[in-house]
Amino acid sequence: MKYLEFQFKTNPCTETVNDILSAVLGEVGFDSFTENEGGINAYIQAEFFDEETLENTLKYFPLENTSISYTWQEAEDKNWNEEWEKNYFQPIIIDDKCVIHSTFHQNIPQLEYDILINPQMSFGTGHHETTSLIISELLKMDLENKSLLDMGCGTSILAILARMRGAKPITAIDIDTWCVENSKENIALNNITDITVELGNAGLIKERGPFDIIIANINRNILLNDMLHYVESLNPGGELYMSGFYVEDVEAIKEKAESLGLVFQYYKEKNKWAAVKLICD
Repeated sequence: MKYLEFQFKTNPCTETVNDILSAVLGEVGFDSFTENEGGINAYIQAEFFDEETLENTLKYFPLENTSISYTWQEAEDKNWNEEWEKNYFQPIIIDDKCVIHSTFHQNIPQLEYDILINPQMSFGTGHHETTSLIISELLKMDLENKSLLDMGCGTSILAILARMRGAKPITAIDIDTWCVENSKENIALNNITDITVELGNAGLIKERGPFDIIIANINRNILLNDMLHYVESLNPGGELYMSGFYVEDVEAIKEKAESLGLVFQYYKEKNKWAAVKLICD
């Protein structure tokens, strides 16, 4: 597959700006990110790149007083799985209960939950704080025979763990074709059943529900925009877990949720990123 390599320069060049830029670029098809001296490098499959979409994304960047410029070129042909193996994806252990690794890793510790994934440039290896926060929640929850939605599923790592812990049936939805295909591969790698993966946005949710549990690890703006769809698709007493935003955004998430009748339970944080739990009253 042919990739395009973009070099983004951010001003101010801060961790927050670069993290949010990575998140919004991920929504328009970019699927790998590395740091550079003045911002980030980002990669997208050539067939998915749309210049107008990118320009609009940068025009409405959610942080004020931030300027972003970029250049791009065709990326050198690479074995992208080999790149992951060498540079990006290392095994991860969460709460001493769950280990996440790929087929090329060796000497994996024996833990209660062993998840095998080949990320192939999709977001969701468990390394990012937002993913690990939701994984920690899933490891504590009673999931037996609970219907569950993984919205913005990425690699479907969260859906896979939920199924291992007894949740069923599970629906996983993502707007990115590559994520959908990678999710199906990862589900098969783990010999998992009862997960349906679909391409689409929040408009699909109501027809697929109702759900006992919804998990959505996306970003602040999409969560705020789509929260009504989540509420309409939760069973009474159902639980909503959301992440993909910073601690400073928790109040906005809480305010929106309570305006829709949800009951705020708590938030957890990791390196300034947050995850919240809400209940459908």
